[in-house]
This record gives sequence, structure tokens and C-alpha cells, in this order.
Amino acid sequence: MIDKLLAETTDCDFKQAVEIKKPKSWLKSVSAFANGIGGTLLFGVSDDGTVVGLENIKKDAEDISRFIKERIAPIPEFVLKVQQADNKKDVLVLTVVSGEKTPFYYVGDGNTVAYIRVGNESIHASEHELSELVMKGRNLTFDYVTTNYNKNDLAFSIFEATYKKITKKAVISKDYASFGMSKEGGKLTYAGLLFADDCPLLQSRIFCTRWNGLTKGSIYDDALDDKEFEGDLISLLKYACDFVNVNSKVRWKKVANGRINKPDYAERAVFEALANALMHRDYSIVGSEVHIDMYDDRIEICSPGGMYDGTMIQELNIEEVSSRRRNPYIADIFHRLDYVERRGSGLKKIQDETKLLYGYTDKYAPKFLSSRTDFRVVLMNLNFTPQDTPQDTPQDTPQDTPQDSSILKILTFCKVEKSASEIMDFCKLKNRKYFRETILKPLVEQRLLLRTIPDKPTSKFQKYIAKQ
Repeated sequence: MIDKLLAETTDCDFKQAVEIKKPKSWLKSVSAFANGIGGTLLFGVSDDGTVVGLENIKKDAEDISRFIKERIAPIPEFVLKVQQADNKKDVLVLTVVSGEKTPFYYVGDGNTVAYIRVGNESIHASEHELSELVMKGRNLTFDYVTTNYNKNDLAFSIFEATYKKITKKAVISKDYASFGMSKEGGKLTYAGLLFADDCPLLQSRIFCTRWNGLTKGSIYDDALDDKEFEGDLISLLKYACDFVNVNSKVRWKKVANGRINKPDYAERAVFEALANALMHRDYSIVGSEVHIDMYDDRIEICSPGGMYDGTMIQELNIEEVSSRRRNPYIADIFHRLDYVERRGSGLKKIQDETKLLYGYTDKYAPKFLSSRTDFRVVLMNLNFTPQDTPQDTPQDTPQDTPQDSSILKILTFCKVEKSASEIMDFCKLKNRKYFRETILKPLVEQRLLLRTIPDKPTSKFQKYIAKQ
């Protein structure tokens, strides 16, 4: 009976008895379940799952109902049933439904406190989490909160051009209201503000770093490349993808009929992970940003805000994760721009795209981790081997090249003679050794770039031009 209940319940607590003198011990879970995705308390079951039963089932049921009505405000929806275990002992099963009128407070001991669920614990909601519960109770989301900015005071050329390119339709004035980007009177919502060309919202930023080695600040060197981007969400997504492309490689393997490309990462998986980070992050946390940390063996993409419903993603089956969106208007705009699918299958897409890579095994499976404060996606480098040096590039084979899209950009840039410094600036790189070994040297060895002074490779007047 217990096993069946656990199988059917997303979250569950065991209580050996109904504590009358200290009801807060279990009422805080009632508050947390109502504020989250719901849950079940089993009274008459010890912590290890042993059914000990209740002696006075009728009185215990009355006490549970009374305490919930007296000390939880507003009163949540709940169901209380008696179940008989295999050992013939009675258990009370209290099922608390996820509430709409959040926050649900525990009122007692001179305090009024809202609880949330983190893992298998019920803890105090922080000031920030409480604000989110208040908005949820008002059927509001942060991205639809009105700002002090007027739509006519800001430009939306990037959004409008991108929308027209994707949909073949021009954005008209009333679209801003229907997309949830503005409200009556022309005031922008936060969703609208985040798509403005020069978005003034401080937390609309991405910090990108390519670390040398397997950890931050390794003993070998500082970061090989680092960038900070700010502005509208469309530009942030593009800049972030470009950073990953420039700092990744596509190796290749000769086969009978040609060659097989072996990219470090699945390009679409990276795009999905970055789009999800920007779409679902918590923008109400002032001074926060999305972080992209690239190491020799992996990429970690971390966004502010845990799972919107308070669950831990690492404890869930990705195939069954429901689509609960913190920023539904931003998500809808991303869908309109064809960045994501509406049904909330981003994590599954990341998995599926990674599985298509040459050489994939389960050890390279993407990892999804969340905490109370952040959400993290870890993508493994399929070309990394433990014997790779921390510098990563000098020992790479001549076949190593930057991601294909980046190659085309560099070759287009070099249709006219360019110096190494000009190419490095174009790639937005600072580490000269990394640039020469990872980007310039492979392109020259494959004769995609030609030296203008071939007999003097180290000449200070040396320039490079794309092979015609």
C-alpha cells in the first residue's frame, strides 16, 4: 500500500503520529505543498516507511482538519482518507492540492510564515520567493508586470527585423499588446523591455568564459577567452551561440566516401540550452545574469532561479517534466520566432540532439541540475580525452577546426588581406597563443587561409587571405 502511494505521489512526508502539541512540525509541509505542486502526508508511518498505525483514527482525522482550517491561511484544498495497510493497521492519508491563491501561510506561535518545498524539506520562503508566490496568487508573472518605460521611447528594430525574417510578416503596433509586450497606455511590460534594442534592464546579461583546464582559475593560466554581453534577448542568444562556436572545434575523420564531422557539441543542443536559460531564468533577481563556463571537457550553462514549481530537476524523469513556465510571455515570443517549441520539450531536445553526435555514449549524456537558486545544464565535450593537455590546443591534430559557421565568417572576413591581429579582433579573442593554435594554424594548414608572404611565415608584415 505504501509503495503504491509513493508511486502515485510526487512529494510525500511520513509522520508516525499526529502531533497535537507541536502541529507546526507537519503543518509547515501543508503550507509548502499548497504553495508548490502539492503533496501527501501519511500519518501512522515511521520515517523508514514502516506502518505503525494510529490508535484513534477518528479523533486524529478531526484534529488534522481542525488545525489546517485554524492555522493555514487561506485554507488549502485537501483530501483526508483512511487507508488500511497490509498489516491491518490504519493510516491517514492527507493529500494537499497545489493551490492557486498563493501564498499559503502557517499562522501560529506569533508568526505568519509561508513555506516552500526544497527537495524533501519544507523551509521558509525567502523574501524573493514570497514575492513570486504573491504574483502567482494574483495570476501574474514577472514578465507581464508593467514597467515605467513607454514603448515609443525605445527602439525594437532587432525584434521587428527578426520577426519579419522568420514569419514573413511585419510587426504592427497592436502586436505588442497581443504578445504581452505592452499594456494600455503604451507602458512596456518586462517582456517588452527585454526585447528592446538597448534593453536597460541590468540583469539582461550573459557572462561567458572559456577556462583553460577543467576548473575555474586553473594553475595553468587565466581564462583563454571571456566576454560580457548585455542588451535584448535576441542579441544575447546570438552572442552566446557565437561565443560557444568560436571556442569549440569540429574534428573530422576520414572514411571511404569522404569524412565524418566530429563536433565537440551538438549545435542545436547548445542553442536549446541557451534559449532555455534566457527564457526561463528569474529576471526579478536584480544584479543577476546567465553564466556560460566552458572547460576542456564540458560546458556549464547556469541561469538564476530554480525550477518554477520548486522541484529538483535531477530528481525527475526528463521525459515526464511538465511545462511550468516562469515567463510565459517571453516563452511565447521565443516560440513565435521559431527558437523553441511551444510544448516545452527543450530538455528532451538537448538530449536527443546530443545523442546524434558521432561517438556518443551514455557517459556524454547532458546533465540537468537545479537548486533553490539556479538551474544548470552541463554538456560534455565528445572529443575530450583525459590525456588532453590543459592548454588543449598545441597537441590537437591539424584537422581540428573551429565550428563550421565560424569558419565561414572568418573566411568571408578574409576575402581581403587581413593581419593576424585583425582576425583575432574579429573573433573577439584576447589570448594570442590560443588564437594562433586553435584558429589560425588549422586554417593555414588546411590551406583555407593563405599567407601573403609564404616564404617568411613569421614576417611582421604577414597577412592572410581566404583561398579563392
